[in-house]
Amino acid sequence: MKFQKGMLLLAAAMALPGVSMAQDKVEASVGADLVSGYIWRGQDLGGVSIQPSASVSYKGFSLSGWGSVGFDKEDTKEFDLCLGYSYKGFSVSVTDYWFNQGVSSKTGEDLSGNYFHYGSYSTSHVFEAQIGYDFGPVAVNWYTNFAGNDGLNDDGDRAYSSYFCVSAPFKLGGIDWTAEVGAVPWATTFYADVNGFAVTNVSLGASKEIKITDSFSLPLFATATWNPATEGAYFAVGLSF
Repeated sequence: MKFQKGMLLLAAAMALPGVSMAQDKVEASVGADLVSGYIWRGQDLGGVSIQPSASVSYKGFSLSGWGSVGFDKEDTKEFDLCLGYSYKGFSVSVTDYWFNQGVSSKTGEDLSGNYFHYGSYSTSHVFEAQIGYDFGPVAVNWYTNFAGNDGLNDDGDRAYSSYFCVSAPFKLGGIDWTAEVGAVPWATTFYADVNGFAVTNVSLGASKEIKITDSFSLPLFATATWNPATEGAYFAVGLSF
């Protein structure tokens, strides 16, 4: 899956640790993206945003942080932490998503700003598990919310909201591309109130390096996204620093 979530647009993925051979030394990275819109798994989550990220990894294990702050003061701020493991094509992770605004899907309680409140359905955290495999030509990933302020199903119970996607990278015209199709398998209020199986994300993204000097360049990326379930369509661009 990846354009990383910070590169937004192919969804998401701070929740997905990088696929690699286990390295023998600690590796760390820090960066930020400037994006024209925050589109996640076919959902419009905000306008122009700064999205910082940092990660550290060792022998296949990774710990990463990712955030999003919109230029519009009404945009929800987000801070995510992800613990993952990858080996060759296999990856598994657990992500803690936190939002500074929101209400309980169960009780309607205002949850704004309470980072250290972890009560079931009275928390602004959502906890998600991921498992996936990158076959090379295509990558397949499954995500399920297992705790926190998850969505509800048609019976008003925890939906264990899930999302799965298939993505395929390729090169064309000297540019790196990624095509992705993602779907929600069952009813949940977490993904735009889908009432059953629904394709929520059809994306095509492209990225290239913009040369600034002989020793410095900026990655530019753009993604077109369609959500058949909501009949939404989005086009966003971004720069990585």
